[in-house]
Amino acid sequence: MHPKLFVLGLVFAVGMSGSLTSCKSPVKELRGDRAFISYRPPPEGSHYVKVAVKDLIDVKGEVTTAGSEYLYKHAAPAQQDAVCMRPVRQRNVWIVGKTNLNELALGVTGINHYFGTPKNHLAGERRLMPGGSSSGSAVAVANGKADIAIGTDTAGSIRTPSACCGIFGLKTTKGLISLKGVHPISPKHLDTVGPMANNVPKLVEGMDLLKPGTAAAYAEQVADQPSGRGIRVGRLYIPGTDKAVDDAVDRALTEAGFKIVRLNKAFEDAWDQAQSHGNNIAVAEGYESDKEFLDKRGVTSATKAALLLGDLKHDRRSYDEALAWKSTWQRILNRKFLQVDFIALPTLKGPPLRIPFIGKTAVFEALVLGYQNTVPVNYAGNPAVAIPIPLENKRIPVTSLQLIGPRNSEAKLLNAARIVASKSA
Repeated sequence: MHPKLFVLGLVFAVGMSGSLTSCKSPVKELRGDRAFISYRPPPEGSHYVKVAVKDLIDVKGEVTTAGSEYLYKHAAPAQQDAVCMRPVRQRNVWIVGKTNLNELALGVTGINHYFGTPKNHLAGERRLMPGGSSSGSAVAVANGKADIAIGTDTAGSIRTPSACCGIFGLKTTKGLISLKGVHPISPKHLDTVGPMANNVPKLVEGMDLLKPGTAAAYAEQVADQPSGRGIRVGRLYIPGTDKAVDDAVDRALTEAGFKIVRLNKAFEDAWDQAQSHGNNIAVAEGYESDKEFLDKRGVTSATKAALLLGDLKHDRRSYDEALAWKSTWQRILNRKFLQVDFIALPTLKGPPLRIPFIGKTAVFEALVLGYQNTVPVNYAGNPAVAIPIPLENKRIPVTSLQLIGPRNSEAKLLNAARIVASKSA
């Protein structure tokens, strides 16, 4: 059978059945909101900063499951922390646990069939997706079990769950934070580590845990730019975006006092091209990083379908074209940042979607992949922050503004997030 037909058949099978593995929680810590794969609350009465760590990142003495039943049952505990955890350990923090995610981080919905899907606190009785792949990290922060969560972002995996759960999330500059000891997806081109939090001060603290000195740089930015006056923001409009979300973004930018410059059709076209190329790299390199799991029992059919799709793309001309066009996209962004300080657009095209009640996992993942406005940022290597802002919607009262900055502009982005948050409260 032709590989494409096999993949389509597998996707259809997954769509009909959901998953071939059990959806029952294997560990008692996952009862409730399913945010954690392992959980250890701080001692009662202590004053530690509670930090949750995505279970894609090594923590000494714990198995890095990557959200997979196979790794949970077969992998050895990490012999040492990931390098990004070294400065974290030097602070007054308590690691409350390892957080849940899409299996092998190969997804954007936050659904996990084995450990259970983290419950989005915005949902009420509705089954809204928590966003992925750092779903457990976002839910742990939103529910107050963590002050700060450390996540990873390959194509939106920090910003998408932050947008779905109404919290702040910072995707860092490519190469700024070490990936040694982090389960890879696209370590050379797309993968990053970053913080998630319920407010800007905690987000700053989280970034300072990962990159000491950030808090001081942020304080300097606050002193130099206390308001939005004089900040130029390029506004990018994405076709297919919910009008209420676009209106919310425009309102938040105006209330922040930014000078708004509408970006032209040429930039919109370049963004679309970057989106396509970034997705091609993500799926192809996801296959290269995790192809060893294709024949493993305990890896879900949906994850195997994603890996096989990556296999199809890896040797195609589109992958080479994607790598070749990356420098062009970086030049386009660099020129744009000579004209504006930040680029603004919604993190998602609409409010978080409802999780289908009956299967269709692979189809739903594909739908949400086109719902997020995130991967061109990873493709370029620039930093971006997801900021919760009010949405005039009775069912879901919050959406997310994404601000993109030049490389290594994390402190400036955090200050811009502070300005937006202070006006949107």
